[in-house]
Amino acid sequence: MLKPHYYIGLPEWRHPDWYAEGKNPKEPLKIYSQYFSTVEGNTTFYALPNPNTVQAWDESVPDDFRFCFKFPKAITHEAMLQYCSSEVGEYFNRLSPLGDKLGVLWLQMSSAFTPDQLSALQRFLENLPEDFNYGIEVRNIGFFAKDDLQKRFNQLLLKHNVNRVMFDTRILFANPAPDADSQRALVEKPRLPMHVVATGDYPMLRFMSPMDLGLSEVALDQWANKTIQWIDEGKTPYVFFHTPYKAPVPDLAQRFSKKVAKLRADIEPITLWERQPQQTDLF
Repeated sequence: MLKPHYYIGLPEWRHPDWYAEGKNPKEPLKIYSQYFSTVEGNTTFYALPNPNTVQAWDESVPDDFRFCFKFPKAITHEAMLQYCSSEVGEYFNRLSPLGDKLGVLWLQMSSAFTPDQLSALQRFLENLPEDFNYGIEVRNIGFFAKDDLQKRFNQLLLKHNVNRVMFDTRILFANPAPDADSQRALVEKPRLPMHVVATGDYPMLRFMSPMDLGLSEVALDQWANKTIQWIDEGKTPYVFFHTPYKAPVPDLAQRFSKKVAKLRADIEPITLWERQPQQTDLF
Protein backbone atom coordinates (compact mmCIF):
# COMPACT_ATOMS: atom_id res chain seq x y z
CA MET A 1 0.00 0.00 0.00
CA LEU A 2 1.46 3.36 -1.03
CA LYS A 3 1.76 6.00 1.67
CA PRO A 4 -0.48 8.99 0.82
CA HIS A 5 1.05 12.39 0.28
CA TYR A 6 -1.26 13.86 2.93
CA TYR A 7 -4.48 13.10 4.79
CA ILE A 8 -7.54 15.31 4.44
CA GLY A 9 -10.72 15.22 6.52
CA LEU A 10 -13.53 16.86 8.43
CA PRO A 11 -14.51 17.15 12.12
CA GLU A 12 -17.01 14.28 11.84
CA TRP A 13 -18.43 11.85 9.30
CA ARG A 14 -22.14 12.51 9.82
CA HIS A 15 -24.06 15.74 9.29
CA PRO A 16 -27.74 16.20 8.37
CA ASP A 17 -26.92 18.46 5.41
CA TRP A 18 -24.21 16.36 3.81
CA TYR A 19 -25.76 13.25 2.32
CA ALA A 20 -28.56 12.82 -0.17
CA GLU A 21 -30.45 10.70 2.38
CA GLY A 22 -30.59 13.61 4.81
CA LYS A 23 -30.41 13.08 8.55
CA ASN A 24 -30.28 9.28 8.49
CA PRO A 25 -27.95 8.08 5.76
CA LYS A 26 -27.15 4.39 5.68
CA GLU A 27 -23.58 3.72 6.79
CA PRO A 28 -22.35 7.36 6.79
CA LEU A 29 -18.81 6.42 7.86
CA LYS A 30 -18.53 4.01 4.95
CA ILE A 31 -19.67 6.75 2.56
CA TYR A 32 -17.40 9.36 4.14
CA SER A 33 -14.29 7.16 4.06
CA GLN A 34 -14.65 6.63 0.31
CA TYR A 35 -13.98 10.34 -0.22
CA PHE A 36 -11.89 11.48 2.77
CA SER A 37 -8.79 9.79 4.15
CA THR A 38 -9.09 10.82 7.81
CA VAL A 39 -11.47 12.28 10.39
CA GLU A 40 -11.15 14.13 13.66
CA GLY A 41 -12.35 11.95 16.50
CA ASN A 42 -14.12 14.44 18.74
CA THR A 43 -16.45 11.90 20.34
CA THR A 44 -13.67 10.38 22.44
CA PHE A 45 -13.19 13.74 24.15
CA TYR A 46 -16.52 13.16 25.89
CA ALA A 47 -16.80 9.37 26.14
CA LEU A 48 -15.01 6.27 24.94
CA PRO A 49 -16.77 3.98 22.46
CA ASN A 50 -17.70 0.42 23.39
CA PRO A 51 -15.84 -2.47 21.71
CA ASN A 52 -18.69 -3.23 19.30
CA THR A 53 -18.66 0.36 18.06
CA VAL A 54 -14.91 0.25 17.52
CA GLN A 55 -15.29 -2.98 15.55
CA ALA A 56 -18.02 -1.41 13.42
CA TRP A 57 -15.78 1.58 12.69
CA ASP A 58 -12.95 -0.73 11.72
CA GLU A 59 -15.16 -2.67 9.31
CA SER A 60 -16.58 0.50 7.72
CA VAL A 61 -13.37 2.05 6.42
CA PRO A 62 -10.59 0.97 4.03
CA ASP A 63 -7.15 0.02 5.34
CA ASP A 64 -5.60 3.35 4.40
CA PHE A 65 -8.12 5.42 6.37
CA ARG A 66 -6.96 7.12 9.59
CA PHE A 67 -8.90 8.07 12.73
CA CYS A 68 -7.43 10.98 14.72
CA PHE A 69 -9.06 10.59 18.13
CA LYS A 70 -8.82 13.19 20.87
CA PHE A 71 -7.73 12.14 24.32
CA PRO A 72 -10.66 12.33 26.79
CA LYS A 73 -11.24 15.60 28.62
CA ALA A 74 -10.84 13.65 31.89
CA ILE A 75 -7.15 13.45 30.93
CA THR A 76 -6.56 16.83 29.33
CA HIS A 77 -8.92 19.20 31.12
CA GLU A 78 -9.69 17.60 34.46
CA ALA A 79 -6.48 15.79 35.35
CA MET A 80 -4.23 18.18 33.40
CA LEU A 81 -2.12 15.14 32.37
CA GLN A 82 -1.39 14.13 35.97
CA TYR A 83 -2.41 11.04 37.93
CA CYS A 84 -4.47 9.67 35.05
CA SER A 85 -2.65 6.47 34.09
CA SER A 86 -5.80 4.36 34.37
CA GLU A 87 -7.75 6.70 32.08
CA VAL A 88 -4.88 6.70 29.57
CA GLY A 89 -4.71 2.91 29.69
CA GLU A 90 -8.43 2.58 29.03
CA TYR A 91 -8.19 5.02 26.11
CA PHE A 92 -5.61 2.81 24.41
CA ASN A 93 -7.41 -0.41 25.32
CA ARG A 94 -10.57 0.79 23.62
CA LEU A 95 -8.95 2.17 20.47
CA SER A 96 -5.96 -0.10 19.86
CA PRO A 97 -8.07 -2.72 17.97
CA LEU A 98 -8.11 -0.20 15.12
CA GLY A 99 -4.37 -0.79 14.71
CA ASP A 100 -2.84 1.00 11.74
CA LYS A 101 -6.08 2.88 11.15
CA LEU A 102 -5.17 5.15 14.06
CA GLY A 103 -3.63 8.37 12.80
CA VAL A 104 -2.51 11.22 15.06
CA LEU A 105 -3.88 10.75 18.58
CA TRP A 106 -4.03 14.22 20.02
CA LEU A 107 -4.31 16.20 23.19
CA GLN A 108 -6.44 19.35 23.05
CA MET A 109 -5.50 21.31 26.14
CA SER A 110 -7.58 24.05 27.74
CA SER A 111 -6.37 27.61 28.15
CA ALA A 112 -5.77 26.77 31.83
CA PHE A 113 -2.83 24.57 30.83
CA THR A 114 0.19 26.90 30.82
CA PRO A 115 3.91 26.66 29.97
CA ASP A 116 4.56 26.42 33.71
CA GLN A 117 3.20 22.87 33.47
CA LEU A 118 5.76 21.63 30.97
CA SER A 119 7.14 19.17 33.51
CA ALA A 120 3.73 17.46 33.67
CA LEU A 121 3.63 17.29 29.87
CA GLN A 122 7.13 15.86 29.77
CA ARG A 123 6.26 13.07 32.21
CA PHE A 124 3.06 12.35 30.29
CA LEU A 125 4.83 12.08 26.94
CA GLU A 126 7.58 9.89 28.38
CA ASN A 127 5.00 7.34 29.48
CA LEU A 128 2.98 7.12 26.26
CA PRO A 129 3.21 3.93 24.19
CA GLU A 130 5.70 4.29 21.35
CA ASP A 131 3.50 2.50 18.82
CA PHE A 132 1.37 5.53 17.94
CA ASN A 133 1.68 9.06 16.54
CA TYR A 134 0.73 11.99 18.76
CA GLY A 135 -0.19 15.66 18.60
CA ILE A 136 -1.00 18.44 21.04
CA GLU A 137 -3.04 21.62 20.62
CA VAL A 138 -2.38 24.30 23.25
CA ARG A 139 -4.66 27.26 23.89
CA ASN A 140 -2.83 29.33 26.47
CA ILE A 141 -1.27 32.51 25.06
CA GLY A 142 1.95 31.71 26.91
CA PHE A 143 2.73 28.98 24.39
CA PHE A 144 2.78 31.58 21.62
CA ALA A 145 5.22 34.04 23.18
CA LYS A 146 8.60 33.98 21.49
CA ASP A 147 10.50 33.25 24.68
CA ASP A 148 12.48 30.46 26.34
CA LEU A 149 9.36 28.66 27.57
CA GLN A 150 7.98 28.36 24.07
CA LYS A 151 11.37 27.13 22.86
CA ARG A 152 11.38 24.51 25.62
CA PHE A 153 7.88 23.44 24.60
CA ASN A 154 8.81 23.03 20.93
CA GLN A 155 12.03 21.23 21.84
CA LEU A 156 10.09 18.82 24.05
CA LEU A 157 7.75 18.03 21.17
CA LEU A 158 10.66 17.61 18.77
CA LYS A 159 12.37 15.22 21.17
CA HIS A 160 9.30 12.99 21.34
CA ASN A 161 8.25 13.47 17.68
CA VAL A 162 4.93 14.93 18.85
CA ASN A 163 3.13 17.16 16.37
CA ARG A 164 2.15 20.66 17.43
CA VAL A 165 -1.45 20.97 16.23
CA MET A 166 -2.15 24.29 14.48
CA PHE A 167 -5.69 25.69 14.68
CA ASP A 168 -6.02 28.57 12.22
CA THR A 169 -9.03 30.75 13.07
CA ARG A 170 -7.58 34.02 11.75
CA ILE A 171 -9.95 34.41 8.79
CA LEU A 172 -12.96 33.69 10.99
CA PHE A 173 -12.09 36.48 13.43
CA ALA A 174 -11.07 38.87 10.65
CA ASN A 175 -14.51 38.51 9.07
CA PRO A 176 -17.14 38.34 11.85
CA ALA A 177 -20.60 37.53 10.52
CA PRO A 178 -23.94 38.27 12.22
CA ASP A 179 -25.51 34.80 11.92
CA ALA A 180 -25.95 32.80 15.12
CA ASP A 181 -23.50 30.03 14.22
CA SER A 182 -20.73 32.48 13.39
CA GLN A 183 -21.35 34.46 16.55
CA ARG A 184 -21.19 31.27 18.60
CA ALA A 185 -17.92 30.29 16.93
CA LEU A 186 -16.43 33.70 17.69
CA VAL A 187 -17.14 33.08 21.37
CA GLU A 188 -16.15 29.41 21.56
CA LYS A 189 -13.10 29.16 19.28
CA PRO A 190 -9.63 30.32 20.33
CA ARG A 191 -8.20 33.52 18.94
CA LEU A 192 -4.47 32.95 19.07
CA PRO A 193 -1.39 33.73 16.98
CA MET A 194 -0.46 31.21 14.33
CA HIS A 195 2.91 29.52 14.75
CA VAL A 196 3.55 27.40 11.70
CA VAL A 197 5.96 24.76 12.91
CA ALA A 198 6.33 21.04 12.31
CA THR A 199 7.65 19.34 15.45
CA GLY A 200 6.83 15.81 14.26
CA ASP A 201 6.53 13.74 11.11
CA TYR A 202 2.79 14.36 10.80
CA PRO A 203 2.03 18.10 10.88
CA MET A 204 -1.62 18.63 11.82
CA LEU A 205 -3.59 21.66 10.68
CA ARG A 206 -7.14 22.53 11.67
CA PHE A 207 -8.44 25.34 9.46
CA MET A 208 -11.63 27.27 10.19
CA SER A 209 -13.27 29.36 7.51
CA PRO A 210 -16.12 31.86 7.79
CA MET A 211 -19.37 30.72 6.24
CA ASP A 212 -18.45 32.73 3.15
CA LEU A 213 -15.83 30.32 1.84
CA GLY A 214 -14.52 32.85 -0.65
CA LEU A 215 -12.99 34.82 2.20
CA SER A 216 -10.56 31.95 2.80
CA GLU A 217 -9.13 31.68 -0.70
CA VAL A 218 -5.82 33.42 0.03
CA ALA A 219 -5.28 31.48 3.26
CA LEU A 220 -6.04 28.20 1.51
CA ASP A 221 -3.44 29.04 -1.12
CA GLN A 222 -0.88 29.66 1.62
CA TRP A 223 -1.68 26.42 3.41
CA ALA A 224 -1.59 24.48 0.14
CA ASN A 225 1.94 25.74 -0.45
CA LYS A 226 2.95 24.85 3.10
CA THR A 227 1.44 21.37 2.71
CA ILE A 228 3.53 20.78 -0.40
CA GLN A 229 6.62 22.01 1.45
CA TRP A 230 5.99 19.53 4.27
CA ILE A 231 5.46 16.72 1.77
CA ASP A 232 8.72 17.59 0.03
CA GLU A 233 10.45 17.43 3.43
CA GLY A 234 9.27 13.83 3.81
CA LYS A 235 6.45 14.61 6.24
CA THR A 236 2.82 13.48 5.95
CA PRO A 237 0.44 16.31 6.90
CA TYR A 238 -3.05 15.91 8.30
CA VAL A 239 -5.42 18.72 7.29
CA PHE A 240 -8.91 19.21 8.72
CA PHE A 241 -11.55 21.77 7.82
CA HIS A 242 -14.17 23.61 9.87
CA THR A 243 -16.89 26.24 9.42
CA PRO A 244 -19.25 27.67 12.07
CA TYR A 245 -22.10 25.58 10.64
CA LYS A 246 -20.78 22.40 9.06
CA ALA A 247 -22.91 22.17 5.94
CA PRO A 248 -20.29 23.67 3.57
CA VAL A 249 -17.24 22.00 5.15
CA PRO A 250 -16.90 19.29 2.43
CA ASP A 251 -16.81 22.02 -0.22
CA LEU A 252 -14.11 23.88 1.72
CA ALA A 253 -11.98 20.75 1.87
CA GLN A 254 -12.47 20.11 -1.83
CA ARG A 255 -11.37 23.67 -2.64
CA PHE A 256 -8.18 23.08 -0.71
CA SER A 257 -7.52 19.72 -2.37
CA LYS A 258 -7.82 21.32 -5.81
CA LYS A 259 -5.23 23.93 -4.84
CA VAL A 260 -2.83 21.21 -3.70
CA ALA A 261 -3.44 19.28 -6.93
CA LYS A 262 -2.56 22.35 -9.01
CA LEU A 263 0.80 22.50 -7.26
CA ARG A 264 1.55 18.79 -7.65
CA ALA A 265 0.29 16.91 -10.68
CA ASP A 266 0.75 13.55 -8.94
CA ILE A 267 -1.76 14.45 -6.19
CA GLU A 268 -5.40 14.15 -7.23
CA PRO A 269 -8.10 16.37 -5.72
CA ILE A 270 -10.87 14.74 -3.72
CA THR A 271 -14.35 14.19 -5.10
CA LEU A 272 -17.56 14.40 -3.09
CA TRP A 273 -20.57 12.16 -2.66
CA GLU A 274 -24.08 12.84 -3.93
CA ARG A 275 -25.57 15.40 -1.60
CA GLN A 276 -28.83 17.18 -0.97
CA PRO A 277 -29.59 19.47 -3.94
CA GLN A 278 -30.03 22.61 -1.82
CA GLN A 279 -26.49 22.47 -0.49
CA THR A 280 -24.92 23.41 -3.82
CA ASP A 281 -26.75 26.76 -3.79
CA LEU A 282 -25.91 27.85 -0.25
CA PHE A 283 -23.13 30.26 -1.24
